[in-house]
Amino acid sequence: MKDPVCGMNVTEASPHQLVRGTQHFYFCGARCRERFAADPPKYLAAPEQATPRESAPPAPKGTVYVCPMHPAVHQDRPGQCPRCGMALELALALPDLTEHQNPELVDFTRRFWRTLPLTGVVFALAMWGGPAHGVLMAYQSWLELLLASPVVLWAGGPLFQRGWLSLRHRSPNMWTLISLGAGAAFLYSVVATVLPGAFPAAVQSMGRTAVYFEAAAVIISLALLGQMLELRARSRTASAIRALLKLAPKTARRIRADGVEEDVALEAVKAGDVLRVRPGDKVPVDGLTLSGASTVEESLISGESLPAAKGPGDPLIGGTLNGAGTLTLRAERVGAETLLAQIVQLVAQAQRSRAPLQRLADVVAGYFAEAVVVIALVTFAAWLYWGPQPSWLYGLLSAVSVLIIACPCALGLATPMSIMVASGRGAMQGVLFKDAVAIERLGSVDTLVLDKTGTLTQGRPEVTQVIAAAGFAQGEVLQLSASLEQGSEHPLGSALVRAAREKALELDVPQQFLSTAGSGVAGRVNGRALRLGSAALLGEVGISVQALQADAQRLQQRGASVVYLAVDGHLAGLLAVADPIKATTAAALTTLRNAGLRIVMATGDSLATACFVAQALAIETVHAQVKPAGKLELVAALQAAGHVVAMAGDGVNDAPALAKADVGIAMGTGTDVALHSAAITLVKGDLNGIVRALELSKATVRNMHQNLAFALLYNALGIPLAAGALYPLTGMLLSPMIAALAMTFSSVSVVGNALRLRLKH
Repeated sequence: MKDPVCGMNVTEASPHQLVRGTQHFYFCGARCRERFAADPPKYLAAPEQATPRESAPPAPKGTVYVCPMHPAVHQDRPGQCPRCGMALELALALPDLTEHQNPELVDFTRRFWRTLPLTGVVFALAMWGGPAHGVLMAYQSWLELLLASPVVLWAGGPLFQRGWLSLRHRSPNMWTLISLGAGAAFLYSVVATVLPGAFPAAVQSMGRTAVYFEAAAVIISLALLGQMLELRARSRTASAIRALLKLAPKTARRIRADGVEEDVALEAVKAGDVLRVRPGDKVPVDGLTLSGASTVEESLISGESLPAAKGPGDPLIGGTLNGAGTLTLRAERVGAETLLAQIVQLVAQAQRSRAPLQRLADVVAGYFAEAVVVIALVTFAAWLYWGPQPSWLYGLLSAVSVLIIACPCALGLATPMSIMVASGRGAMQGVLFKDAVAIERLGSVDTLVLDKTGTLTQGRPEVTQVIAAAGFAQGEVLQLSASLEQGSEHPLGSALVRAAREKALELDVPQQFLSTAGSGVAGRVNGRALRLGSAALLGEVGISVQALQADAQRLQQRGASVVYLAVDGHLAGLLAVADPIKATTAAALTTLRNAGLRIVMATGDSLATACFVAQALAIETVHAQVKPAGKLELVAALQAAGHVVAMAGDGVNDAPALAKADVGIAMGTGTDVALHSAAITLVKGDLNGIVRALELSKATVRNMHQNLAFALLYNALGIPLAAGALYPLTGMLLSPMIAALAMTFSSVSVVGNALRLRLKH
């Protein structure tokens, strides 16, 4: 099915699903800005449909199950992936505190514990039954068949089903090998029990034909145990999502239009509602502070350890914890629109995506399974031709051991587990990865291009200095200027008003307010005629700014904008307004340089302002007065020169460069366009987030390489042993049971190694 907006095939993209109520929206692989509504069967037709369990009813509408290794495989109920055999996992679409129980874990747990006693008895009979009970010897094979059949046929049913699916879909995988190994041991033993006379006397032991029911049963039990441990470990990777979801309170205190306050369910809050946040309460939704003053703990959302001071006009994030003060806020984003909900969706999407390294692992695993079958056949033939009598029996046992020990489960889990754990850990640190590609690629970046405004600086003008002329005081200059600017919407005017209020200055109501575009404003405050703006504005009425000209030039060289104030025809002073550098920027840049990154600034600001900021931050490469197309060309030129480029920005003008860069990094305080164009979002919006993201990326790539190396090394050593390479020297063969135990240990080891990323700071 084609995307009606851009014509691309929607089934080629990883699911970018956003569900609001019962309405479904889907995005195409081209990251098309448009989204279209449709019924899932029409547009969500996966290229490979998963196999549903007949006993599993359809999930509630809007629920989607996806394969953790192959996100293109999805359906509306639990089932198995036809490519790798893994159980489909619930894809979180809406923030939901319900902890969905993994149906496969429940099923495997039931099968394992109900048949484990039977496996134990079969194993005990095989090891000690014959010598201890001579009377039982004649019937022991039949008894073992009776006890092992439920283990192999019922408990191992899902494993054999997956093995069959892998063959039917021509996609050999771990289940192919387990099914062949356990099935071969069981079928051989059944034939040996029913037709013992068909076997030569050489395989007779203690009056009966040797059988390996205990091997088949133990293999199935160990495979189930390994899957249980793996599924439980995988469920731990969702703890980051659940921790984030639990940040949101269940209720909110709403102030009605008549002033009456009421507690309502969080789902009942609508945009525009006025809410009260009492001391110690969690902020219910994203909004804007209307009144009150307090500090808000935002560490679990942004990674910032220090509480943030909040007052009128400051934004509040849903899920953060209010301090000792009382705040009222106007709800702006509710439900799936809140930052917390978007974080959950991004984390879930990143955990289901596949890293480039995983594509290689998938290819290797596919060919590996085919190669193992060939090796098993060659092993059987070699024993049959050169082995001691009964050579066919030795060959069969060795071939079964090869099939079991070579299970590529560890190889298949090597990278998905690392990605899932890393994306969850990043979310807890205020770093949101859009997909696995971003996690893997960031570690190889060697050049970082940074926008200035909002990235290196606060992105909001602030009054940095007030200089009063003779006969006036600094507080008077600021108070009069801010009083006049109350009628202005200019960013410089807003900065003056904020500065005055922070100093608790009482502002007066301006009269006869007049704004002159590009020059400044004029009006009257308490009967005094005021003019606030450029030197040209004051010059129009013959007011000279010469007395403060030297101070103005000094401030302008430092990147500040200077406005002059005249009162009743006399120069009263000047005010410098600038976008200050974030307190965390310098230290973060030092860390990034030490990590080997080249820092480049690209800004649309003037050369003087850009150079001042660059000098303060020791940035050697500066591109000033650059338009959006220029930033895009800069990134392309760096890539053409062989650099792996990351671009960090927060504005609409940064979006093209963010999309072009190998890794786009958006400040969480920026525009929606920038956020959608970037592969990584920093919730707090400071460069320390890039430091954390870079460290996590490198740790994740190392972890994936360790997992892959361990899985490949394990198979490289295990297959020759299983084939009987040590038999000529020691006269011993590797038991199929030992092979099954080693296979399980390798998978659990890979999962455990990936979980170490949870401890990454």
